[in-house]
Amino acid sequence: MRDTKESRLLLVLLVVVALALITVDIRGGENSPLDRPRQAAQSAFGPVENAVSGVVDPVGNAVDAVRDSGHDSSTIKRLQRENAALKQQLGSNDTTRTRAKELDKLLKVAGAGQYTVKGAQVIAIGAAQGFSWTVTIDAGSGDGLKRDMTVINGDGLVGRVTTVGRSTSTVLLANDPDFTVGTRLEKTQEIGFATGQGNRPMRVQLLDGKADVHKGDRVVTFGSEADKPFVPGVPVGKVVSVEPSAGNLTKTVEVQPYVGFTRLDVVGVVVVGPRTDPRDSVLPPRPTTPPPPTKPKPTNTPSPGDTPGSDTSTGTALPPGTEQPNPTYTSGG
Repeated sequence: MRDTKESRLLLVLLVVVALALITVDIRGGENSPLDRPRQAAQSAFGPVENAVSGVVDPVGNAVDAVRDSGHDSSTIKRLQRENAALKQQLGSNDTTRTRAKELDKLLKVAGAGQYTVKGAQVIAIGAAQGFSWTVTIDAGSGDGLKRDMTVINGDGLVGRVTTVGRSTSTVLLANDPDFTVGTRLEKTQEIGFATGQGNRPMRVQLLDGKADVHKGDRVVTFGSEADKPFVPGVPVGKVVSVEPSAGNLTKTVEVQPYVGFTRLDVVGVVVVGPRTDPRDSVLPPRPTTPPPPTKPKPTNTPSPGDTPGSDTSTGTALPPGTEQPNPTYTSGG
């Protein structure tokens, strides 16, 4: 449109009309005469507005995604941390269950032997230097531990306490070559001395060279004076071989320990020994072997042809005293 006097007059007129319509609409309120035209305009231009909004929304969403990307990243990191913590918790639950089983076995052994024990956990193995078999436990003098106390677990004899600190102690394991303990055979009560041999079975010298000992016999601790360093009745191991005595005054056997020294975790230190020697009561019951199944005796049932006085051709029994008739052959012809 060209800028002329007429166009300027038309623009002023349109502005005046628009102001008048606005005034009428405001004064009319809900009953405004412009309400119907407004609805018609909304119906006409509404689809166009929605279409424009549909085109613009992805752009807005992209802007929102960029703005919230930092928040999403922190959420992912938080979920990753929670996942790692959950995995660690599940692993801890497995460890807890395993330790609970070991503690249960320990308490059963302590109850059977009437030992008062202080529970502890192995927290370190022996120093790298030297060849001694030792472990460190998380209990010490503050827990009532003293030197030369017996250490056990749910399987049997672990060792003895050699060094005591305030909160930790060192235990010399029973498989150490410098470890010696008095032993007693189950049932026969034969006495001997067991010495550690590292990864090999313990070597036990029985004081009686003619002792009646066999593979599979079980050995327990004999006990020491005042229960130090060893309380009586603790399971040591099972005989796996017997060396020929060859007329010697002593007899040597090898005993496989019950305890797995390379997988120790929960142990118990005996702080008070039993009132009486438990003898063999701490040993678990021997497994009972069911008797072999008995074979049924065979029954000899005679066949009809083997019965005296019977007809071998038909198997029909004849009366007593009746002779079997000779068969008659007729020639054809």
